[in-house]
Amino acid sequence: MILRSVASVSSGGTEPSAGVERGGWEAEPARGKAVQPAVLRAIELILERYFEPITLSALASEVYVSPFHFSRIFAKATGVTPGRFLTAVRLFEAKRLLLSTSLTVSDIVCSVGYSSVGTFTSRFLRSVGMTPTEYREPEVGELLVAHSAHFRRLPSLRSLREAGSTRPSLPPGGGRLTVRLRMPQDAAPANVLVGVFADAVPQSGPVAFGGVADALSTDLTIDSVPEGTWTVIAVADHGAVRGVPAGPAFTIASSLATVTEFEPSETTLRLHPPSLTDPPVAITLASRQTPAGQRMVPAQRSHLRAVA
Repeated sequence: MILRSVASVSSGGTEPSAGVERGGWEAEPARGKAVQPAVLRAIELILERYFEPITLSALASEVYVSPFHFSRIFAKATGVTPGRFLTAVRLFEAKRLLLSTSLTVSDIVCSVGYSSVGTFTSRFLRSVGMTPTEYREPEVGELLVAHSAHFRRLPSLRSLREAGSTRPSLPPGGGRLTVRLRMPQDAAPANVLVGVFADAVPQSGPVAFGGVADALSTDLTIDSVPEGTWTVIAVADHGAVRGVPAGPAFTIASSLATVTEFEPSETTLRLHPPSLTDPPVAITLASRQTPAGQRMVPAQRSHLRAVA
């Protein structure tokens, strides 16, 4: 399995990187909304130079706007700050290199803009829930969920079923979340995975997830969701069901949802093709038995049966 064409961004030169091929990126309009050229150009610069020290002031200067105005329009277009976008790109590239190359961690550190192996390892562990060495285990790549404007991956249904039958789970919550999935009008049926995450740009596994196979617009109920306010992310592979679709091959969506124990909650996700302004995401549903890995919430069987 090769992860490619995905990048992450951070506010300095010291965050982990994500899988981005240098060069070859094209500015794509955001989903159905006007995006200022300064934002698109800034994202291009991040993808081209994520491995260099990048400051907010320097980025704003290169797109000819003030730092304050740049931060505001960037967050409006992407949903995150320039620093968080950069961190996402760098983490994506680090994950790509760990999964698809034999480079040492030290070499990867240098290639994604870090100067200290210790700093990289501690931040990777804190963000991802496992060490860089653990991340190289085969099941991590097999259970990888990833999307960007130029790369998409959803685990096979067989892999998800096997994960659900073999992975222990952390103590579940008592909430129930109904996710109303709304596909584009021209979309073909898709295999859909929906995860409930603590972060807007998650780097580790979901606190709960569910899925549905061969689906168009539908409602999906996820049980055992902990109480709290979560980011709900859906990824849909429209090409996995009947081959190359006439409409979009891959769509995504995200929204916030507040879940209360033992009371039903709901949220609506309107899926769309990934665009350049969507922060890249690469998470694995694999779990680890190390203390850090225990923070990764593994697949729950009932949810995976919904995918099968």
